[in-house]
Amino acid sequence: MSTAVVIEAPGEHRLTPHEPRRPEAGEALVRVHAVGICGSDREVYQGNRPEGYVRYPLTPGHEWSGTVEAVGAGVPESLVGRKVVGEGFRNCQVCDRCHAGETTLCTAGYEETGFTQPGAMATTLTLPARLLHALPDDADLTAAALLEPAACIAAAAIKANARPGERVAVVGTGTLGMFAVQFLKAGSPGELLVVGTRNDREALSRQYGATDFRTKDQPLPDDFDVVIETAGSASAARTAAGLLRRGGRLVLTGIPAPGAEGLDPTDLVVRQLEVHTVFGAAPDAWAHTVRVFGAGLLDPLPLVTHELPLAEFPQAIELVGSGDPKVGKVLLRP
Repeated sequence: MSTAVVIEAPGEHRLTPHEPRRPEAGEALVRVHAVGICGSDREVYQGNRPEGYVRYPLTPGHEWSGTVEAVGAGVPESLVGRKVVGEGFRNCQVCDRCHAGETTLCTAGYEETGFTQPGAMATTLTLPARLLHALPDDADLTAAALLEPAACIAAAAIKANARPGERVAVVGTGTLGMFAVQFLKAGSPGELLVVGTRNDREALSRQYGATDFRTKDQPLPDDFDVVIETAGSASAARTAAGLLRRGGRLVLTGIPAPGAEGLDPTDLVVRQLEVHTVFGAAPDAWAHTVRVFGAGLLDPLPLVTHELPLAEFPQAIELVGSGDPKVGKVLLRP
């Protein structure tokens, strides 16, 4: 039977019968293979996602993979049967930021799959076909369910613009940090340092291409060309900036808690650091991610530690928030 997770209100969820919605013009119906859970899904369930960035009742799920089952008018029939992933941001396509390809800066307001629009914690998902990115026919759909966080890091890697031979570093060793290591490794760095809080991430960091690993309380260098921060704390941002040479490039992807003491503007100016930020992934970052994945340069599967059925949504949410170092990426399998 087709089912879906519905969060009625913070802390309240139920498993409901799911009726696939036929695709209208410009839309596609996707059979969901796997859907990832991240910290923002936990926020939706707990009720601490910022106002305006969630709309209840809601079927969550913004990190997913699946296969196209049907398309609406105006969508190429050749998409039917293709393995796909999809962008989350429901951009307007007509504002100046959308025309510039910066769809995550759309001025029409925030709409995103799994937060304000029905998400993928269901047997099927119907969405605008323009948001889909087709995968190679032999793609592993379980691995592909992680391409949404990978695309956010692809956006960071594009902004970092690391050149071969440059000294690069990643701060943070979660899913985003491990993807950052893989994207930077693909660019042939001279050195690739990973800075985290837990020694147990060293082996995986090195497996993905790190040449050095340190915890943030160890002595750290200060001569790197590029640093991508993925940890989402104010202290991580400070650590990341401290790793850079004068004139170095910093990309921030984490969102620290409000009011936290973050970067020192004086330090940024005096050392002439170049600071970039990323929130979500625009189409170019998604396309880059799918290409890099198709070329075998991303290996998401070692990040997955748990696969559960939809009915175990509350257990999955608990796992994600447990802080247990043995819990990596948690997937639900509709």
